[in-house]
This record gives sequence, C-alpha cells and structure tokens, in this order.
Amino acid sequence: MIVFRRSTASDVPLLRDLAQRIWCAYYPPIIGVAQVEYMLGWMYSAETILRELSDGVVWELALLDEQPAGFLSIAREEDGHAKLNKLYLLTELHGCGHGRAMIERACVVARDLGAPELRLQVNKRNERALRAYERAGFRRVKEAVFDIGGGFVMDDYVLARALG
Repeated sequence: MIVFRRSTASDVPLLRDLAQRIWCAYYPPIIGVAQVEYMLGWMYSAETILRELSDGVVWELALLDEQPAGFLSIAREEDGHAKLNKLYLLTELHGCGHGRAMIERACVVARDLGAPELRLQVNKRNERALRAYERAGFRRVKEAVFDIGGGFVMDDYVLARALG
C-alpha cells in the first residue's frame, strides 16, 4: 500500500532525484529531451523547491514499502481553488493502482486546504495521464498554451474536479 508524508527541506535532494528519474524515463517521447532538461532545471532546482515549501506549497512523498515511489505538490490559488502542480510516480509502478491512490490523496490535500475544486494541467499528448485523470472524475475545462521560456511551450489541457 502506498502511503504519503509531507516533504520538508531535507527531502529536496530526494525530490530532485525522483523528478530526474521519472521525467527522463517518461517524457522524452512526449516533449523531447531538450524540453525535459529545460523543465527539470526550471521546476526542480533546489532553490525552486525550497521557495515553494516556504511559500506554503504542499509537497508530499509517496512511499511504497517505505521506499520513495513518487511525489505530488499542491498550492492554494488566489481564487480559492487548489492547483495540482505535480503528481509523478516511478514508471515501473504505472498500472498498479498507485497513481489513482495519488490522485485521491491530492484531492484530500486540496480539500484540507479548503478548496472547492482541484485543477491541473496535462500535456495534450500525454494520453495515459489524461485517461487516468478522466477516470478519476476530472473533466477538461479548456486548452491552454503557456510560453515557459527557452523557446519552449506547454501545450496543455486544463482539467478540474469538484471536491464537494
């Protein structure tokens, strides 16, 4: 069974290692190696993670048999909803129900933050993730393209799920 624990500053090296392993195994066919490297540097620098932790972004580690298996991060947005910024699981654990458990955990965290809705973005070409989120009750609410610098964009669907 997968369990979760709140991440702290001491977990930053572990979070960075998990991100590197997961992104390099999963994302090159979707967004290419160059964009993977750019996004890892942009979103997973020690400084970025530490700043998010100090700003109140919730980072949690997912542990399977006490071993790190993935992570998630959620922030409460100014309009009151919660945004699932990150939800990643080691690729060798895909298809075992752990991703669904992580999605449900994200909903619990968002509810605990007082949010009525959880939103997230998924790359339009990430069909596996889109199916997983839609099976978990998320609906596509819009398409959005975000310029992230370095000559790269995120071409995403925005999904949402009411937390009622």
